[in-house]
Amino acid sequence: MDGKDREILNILQKGFPLEAAPFRAVGEEVGLPEEEVLRRVRRLREKGVIRRIGASFNPRKLGFVSTLCAARVSDEKAGAFVKTVNAYPGVTHHYRRDHEYNCWFTFIAPSEEALETALAEIREKTGVEVLSLRAVRTYKIDATFEL
Repeated sequence: MDGKDREILNILQKGFPLEAAPFRAVGEEVGLPEEEVLRRVRRLREKGVIRRIGASFNPRKLGFVSTLCAARVSDEKAGAFVKTVNAYPGVTHHYRRDHEYNCWFTFIAPSEEALETALAEIREKTGVEVLSLRAVRTYKIDATFEL
């Protein structure tokens, strides 16, 4: 990874251009042709430096509700539990922890009713109790990295 890659990554993290040819705009900012920027972004993606390029929205400002969920899942039920939970489009993260509550996921839904209905379905389908840990206060941490 060279200096131009770092410049591109900084722009992609903090100020992705919202226009018809965003990689051309990035190229103009870093002094490279659009094709070179695209080549570099593809290479960084293939190497795993870039996992995804996409928008991050504030669900509350869009009228959505969200929750962090935790569950105690036995090894025998883990595969079916993960498959069931991950089938819901509202699941944004799902990970395992070395803890009594070993499965954690975040869920976003268009309404309180939709959220509660989905969590009830997950409980019923899996036979696993799912805790819904609603945020009392939101702290937004800037997860960008100056390269």
